[in-house]
Amino acid sequence: MLLKLILRRRRLLVALVLAICTGLLSIFINVQFSTAELENLSGLPPLQAHPLPRTLEQWQDSTGRGDYFSQVKPTNLGYLVWSEFPLKVYVERPLNAAGTSASSRRFQQWVEAVLQPVQEWSVYLPLVVVEQRENADIAILRSRPPLRPSFKRDTGELQLPPARSAETHYEFYIRQAAGTPAVLYHRCNILLSPDLSKEYIKAAGRHELGHALGIWGHSPLETDALYFSQVRNPPPISPRDINTLKRVYQQPTRLGWPL
Repeated sequence: MLLKLILRRRRLLVALVLAICTGLLSIFINVQFSTAELENLSGLPPLQAHPLPRTLEQWQDSTGRGDYFSQVKPTNLGYLVWSEFPLKVYVERPLNAAGTSASSRRFQQWVEAVLQPVQEWSVYLPLVVVEQRENADIAILRSRPPLRPSFKRDTGELQLPPARSAETHYEFYIRQAAGTPAVLYHRCNILLSPDLSKEYIKAAGRHELGHALGIWGHSPLETDALYFSQVRNPPPISPRDINTLKRVYQQPTRLGWPL
């Protein structure tokens, strides 16, 4: 019933897109289902917690540094928890695989820088790099995040936000194989600017992957990879980052459950 309703009223694949931007706690929403429609759809699975992935189950923080879970916000469908592993990550590649031109070499350097944070996060959640974007759960694209002007309500003035180096979007969709129930899933796209230095590409990739893996919020401490702004000396993934990620995966969600 729910699947028929969605097909009648909206395109199947995209239900909700939201972005969170590196360097700013700036969030925009592009809603194809309104919040009320999303909450009132019949047949949504109940909120349930998935079993912890083994890598997070085994994680123990001997430093006792705590977390910033209070900064993580759930969606209308619960927390952004992945339930099927390994997660498939697509990293955009240059068309000229030989890398003979200067632009291709710069593109290849960008790819190499992005792959490092993918490897770093794979210690805590199973990730595998795939060649085809359509097969990916998370796609990392070499693209500048667009500027989205807004109007200041009290003056009517058009405001242009500062340029951003990276941002992450998610979207909900429903997948159904023949003879099986429909299941609610999500996927993520990360836009990562080509104009950053190698170290900042790594830092931005580390930060945005943290969002895509489920930490939909920012840390108030600059020693964490999910700190809300860029810093001169970008930190590695911290125990607080992983403590927060583990708490996220202990939370209920409607994602990954049959409708």
